[in-house]
Amino acid sequence: MVSDLEKAKDPQKLRRIAIDPVSRVEGHGKVTILLDDQHRVHQVRLHIVEFRGFERFIQGRPYWEVPVMVQRLCGICPVSHHLAASKALDHVVGAARVPDTADRVRRLMHYGQILQSHALHFYHLSSPDLLFGFGSDPEQRNIVGVLAAYPDIARQGVMLRKFGQEAIRITAGKRVHGTGSVPGGVNKAVSAADRDELARALPQVLDWAQQGVRLVAELHLANRRAYDEFGTVSSSLMSLVGRDGKLDLYDGVLRARDADGTLIFDGVEPAEYHTQLRENVRSWSYMKFPFIQSRGADEGWYKVGPLARVQNCDAIGTPLAEAARQELLALAPGRLLHAPLMFHWARMIELLHAAEMIGLLLDDPALQSGTLTASGPRATSGVGIIEAPRGTLIHHYEVDSQDLVTMCNLIVSTTHNNQAMNEAIRQVARQHLDGHEPTEGLLNHIEVAIRAFDPCLSCATHALGKMPLAVELVAPDGRVVQRLVRDAESVG
Repeated sequence: MVSDLEKAKDPQKLRRIAIDPVSRVEGHGKVTILLDDQHRVHQVRLHIVEFRGFERFIQGRPYWEVPVMVQRLCGICPVSHHLAASKALDHVVGAARVPDTADRVRRLMHYGQILQSHALHFYHLSSPDLLFGFGSDPEQRNIVGVLAAYPDIARQGVMLRKFGQEAIRITAGKRVHGTGSVPGGVNKAVSAADRDELARALPQVLDWAQQGVRLVAELHLANRRAYDEFGTVSSSLMSLVGRDGKLDLYDGVLRARDADGTLIFDGVEPAEYHTQLRENVRSWSYMKFPFIQSRGADEGWYKVGPLARVQNCDAIGTPLAEAARQELLALAPGRLLHAPLMFHWARMIELLHAAEMIGLLLDDPALQSGTLTASGPRATSGVGIIEAPRGTLIHHYEVDSQDLVTMCNLIVSTTHNNQAMNEAIRQVARQHLDGHEPTEGLLNHIEVAIRAFDPCLSCATHALGKMPLAVELVAPDGRVVQRLVRDAESVG
């Protein structure tokens, strides 16, 4: 039986195993497992061991620098931070609604990001586990192995990501850490030549996207019982939905459901997120633990991301993706799906939706000409919420009369999924490790569960309270003269 440290007996006498670092994820994290002499699992925890402090050093900077600065949190999902910050600061400059051209350019940038990130995660990071098996030879279980054994699948993943990156380059100026979105709008429209370049490649991209959905569906259906049970723990879920209830990854209102599908809240405007969500901290991780306030810290944890989004919305507004969504939902009519490995299926449905959305945007005349920015009466705060590839992303800023940021709060997708990931790996440990001598293949099962959530650990490293720190004064001969230690609880 897996239990938390507070419930473990004599933890000092237990054997400790560390998976450090967790592989094939963005950022650095580790998992610790405590076992007794019979290999019974007493504790499993996902630790985020980086600390980056963006919420602090954004303070004191001019607000217009923030959309460019804050995206340095990550090289995988910078567009998401770029746009969420811009959306928050739209309110500060009085642009509650940006011009149509700015809206279309931002959306094209965003759906390019969704497409390239989902392609990277599924084909490069997760497909080796799914194609070769969780306990397969680690020498083969990587993208190089996929390229050798499944060259067409690997090539499709590379080309899908390339297409998404081109959409980002065209709208943001660069594939990584662009500058296209600014508070109040964008700094350029899309040229006819760039628009035509994307349009020419789109039919092939749509075909590859549909093949990707079929691939993940076939993998799941071929291993249905194992996949359905793997790390499955029921929970609430949350996401943005469009104001019409349809899937909208760029804008909308917050909606949350209980594990059985019952609505917890709906129609919550971004600026009111704090009325529904709270954040908790624990001494063993730099990542916060959000929860739904009405359910409390123990019961109020939830999931975000593709699997939450495709079930939380009423429909997807593009036909191919909606048909694929209905096939997924038909696996459990009238019930929510909670298996972590279902995230991959939902992720590929969203990749297909992103390709369809890019096609619609390329046909919109507003993409190529029109007013780029808007402004109005100034405000001192703003909240921007977007559905990043990994889930709901919240940026909240306060700005003073000198245009300097005085407060920054970021709740990123991986942070929302923090408790869900910990629950999933505990369940996997209970199912596959308990009572067995750990092997590389068995330990990879833990990593498979983490990778299902597509965590971005760099984005998630934000802490409240004191940062643990150890400082040593060392003499020329190597002797430690003095050592000061500050942990989350004390300084000594």
